[in-house]
Amino acid sequence: MAEFESIYDDIGGDELRLPLMSLREVVMFPRSIVPLFVGREASIKAIENALANYDKKIFLVAQREPEIEKPEAKDLFEIGTVSKILQLLRLPDGTIKVLFEGLHRARWNPVFDNAVLEPEFPMARVREVFEPDFNETESRAIIRAVNESLEEYGKINKKVAPETISAMSALTHPGKLADAIMPHLKVEYPKKQEVLEIFDPLTRLEEAFGLLQGEIEITSLEKKIKSRVKNQMERNQRDYYLNEQMKAISKEMGREDDPAVEMAELEEKLKSKNMPEDAREKALKEVKKLKTMPPSSAEYTVVRNYVDWILDLPWDELKATNIDLDEARKILDDDHYALDKPKERILEFLAVQKLVDSMKGPILCLVGPPGVGKTSLAKSIARATGRDFVRLSLGGVRDEAEIRGHRRTYVGALPGKIIQSLKRVQYNNPLFCLDEIDKMSMDFRGDPSAALLEVLDPEQNYTFNDHYLDMDYDLSKIFFITTANTLHSIPLPLQDRMEIIRLPGYLEVEKKHIAKQFLVPKQLEANGLKEQNLQLSDNAVLEMIRRYTREAGVRNLEREIAAVCRKVAMKLVEEDDMEKTVHVSTQSIPTYLGVPQHRHGEKEDEPAVGVTTGLAYTELGGELLVVETTLMPGEGKVEITGKLGDVMQESARAALSYVRSRSHLFGLRPNFHKSVDIHIHVPEGAVPKDGPSAGITLATTLVSALMNVPVRNDLAMTGEITLRGRVLPIGGLREKLLAAHRGLITKVLIPADNAKDLKEVPDDILKGLEIVEVEHMDQVLEHALIGGHDGLFSEDECEPVAKTLLKGYKPEEQPAANNHQH
Repeated sequence: MAEFESIYDDIGGDELRLPLMSLREVVMFPRSIVPLFVGREASIKAIENALANYDKKIFLVAQREPEIEKPEAKDLFEIGTVSKILQLLRLPDGTIKVLFEGLHRARWNPVFDNAVLEPEFPMARVREVFEPDFNETESRAIIRAVNESLEEYGKINKKVAPETISAMSALTHPGKLADAIMPHLKVEYPKKQEVLEIFDPLTRLEEAFGLLQGEIEITSLEKKIKSRVKNQMERNQRDYYLNEQMKAISKEMGREDDPAVEMAELEEKLKSKNMPEDAREKALKEVKKLKTMPPSSAEYTVVRNYVDWILDLPWDELKATNIDLDEARKILDDDHYALDKPKERILEFLAVQKLVDSMKGPILCLVGPPGVGKTSLAKSIARATGRDFVRLSLGGVRDEAEIRGHRRTYVGALPGKIIQSLKRVQYNNPLFCLDEIDKMSMDFRGDPSAALLEVLDPEQNYTFNDHYLDMDYDLSKIFFITTANTLHSIPLPLQDRMEIIRLPGYLEVEKKHIAKQFLVPKQLEANGLKEQNLQLSDNAVLEMIRRYTREAGVRNLEREIAAVCRKVAMKLVEEDDMEKTVHVSTQSIPTYLGVPQHRHGEKEDEPAVGVTTGLAYTELGGELLVVETTLMPGEGKVEITGKLGDVMQESARAALSYVRSRSHLFGLRPNFHKSVDIHIHVPEGAVPKDGPSAGITLATTLVSALMNVPVRNDLAMTGEITLRGRVLPIGGLREKLLAAHRGLITKVLIPADNAKDLKEVPDDILKGLEIVEVEHMDQVLEHALIGGHDGLFSEDECEPVAKTLLKGYKPEEQPAANNHQH
């Protein structure tokens, strides 16, 4: 006790005042060195104070209940160990690793010491416990028996080093030998605490000897079990080995199979799981069935898998999201150029969700051609909303069970893709992207689009019933986004459940910005190039867009940029100059990409008879569509070529009927069609063409050919025609005007009903075009035909072909019913 006199207080020489640190499931013994990880704030303060003020001395005592975070005096054992701090190491996570050396046993008075507390950590007044005298002869006998057991223990337990066994065998004091043995035994901490509280050395060593014998038996039995299992298992069957080891352990314990423990665990998990009560009750009923089934039966596995699925699903686990509109807008703008409407709709949803605590997840359908960024936009939305992203491709799905799951009566039954994805993500409010919803089909196994009606209907999906689960599951908190290339393949009832947002494709100027801001930096990094290695001019990018790609999106444009980057990389490696700058211009593009693969439509060189420029909207964007008509002597046959669809063929027949009905106004005899054959052709016959927007173009080229009057070559038109000559509205005006601007067209005729769509067209495009709104075909002819005046032409203004058609016709012979006024 003399060595501690410097830190005694005024109570007396037989008591010591030290910082106290409580231990969880650890008992410190005298003369043992133990490393411990310390994380509690009070314990860290006690250690720091011991280092600073108490000569590195600290009192360590075990807790009675380890789960108590802030134990009081009554929660600690009465006997502990005065220890010395040998080493301290601070870890990055805030915890510290401390190496303690036990000095001697000590007793402390909980009632008295509970009142002697420091503000931040407890203090203890401790008194050293002295050991009574012992019988030397009896001591030698028990030490000899213990040393024999230690030697046997060292042989069967390879985790204890031979040097440690030798050091313990050299001890001749029974108390010190018992204290040295106890830290190496795998016994529970209450048993170790009992040994710590035994003051008589011989009694303590006898107790330690009994525990040592028990450890030897357990270790021997464990070794015997492992040996038997190893002999039973086949080569490279590790899983089989683990199962057999469990069986062998159960056999040694006197029971072959004991599923009761497993069933109890399942019931406990189901009771503690956050899930609806009806689902919990059904799962508990299934567990009751399991109790009556033999584990070897096939149905046991089916029911067990079903219960596991119920446990693994995130019934009410919602991922916390912090909605920040400015951050969301920045994410959307950083990831995607243009696409203003989809971005605006997403920000509206976020604003409403921030104001409303609970809101049914919206169902958005992004419709647009390939490569415009539908799926990547969905990923950006997930990032902006703080939700997990789940993608499910529906292309080629034709089985209803892919959506609703299989009934458990089928072998190998599983839930549908929706439920499977939720199990993977472990949250019930992800962003769910149903990709290529227009590519689904159906067969004898059901219609998956009909199954999606329940998934995508906000009024129904909170009670979605999967065939495998056979219970309601709430999908209403999921943010569903679907993508499609076209709408005509999606059933109308399914369309009705979704909010359609069209991504019509990028304009040339948008593609150029996307290439410069996104695609070029991405491909430079992917091909190991630095920013200064490649200088790609704006005109070169436009050349790649116009001559080497034909698409609405930018997927092929990215491939072409990647091809340029590869060529540049090869040049740098060949010349061994990684700092070189390669300039790529319009003239040098063929060097990297070869001969141009495409040509964009441009206006005709000069006005021509029977040749009219129309505007078409395809999946690749807007295009100029040249329509040609030629007349031949014949019997009134009409031939339409150019791989036209049914709609365009009907438009051609309607245009011809319109011209025939207005023949008297054009100065044509009523039966002119019987003396000529008419051939209407749309060039590029290998490309399918269809759509309700070529009516006025076909009618104009017919009138031009019949009257031999040329059509303006700097003018393009779009619009559908009725038999009475009315011009009906069309779609895709934005893309069509872009094609006209690109083709050097200066004047465009559009239906008057499409005037409202002009606000979606960029001002740069409108500045270079004269837009004329027309309501009737006569207005179209007035602007389109050279020499036209009020849509009427005299015989003197017509060329010989038209005179042939006029031959023998007198205007007064026209019936009064057809004498329309212009």
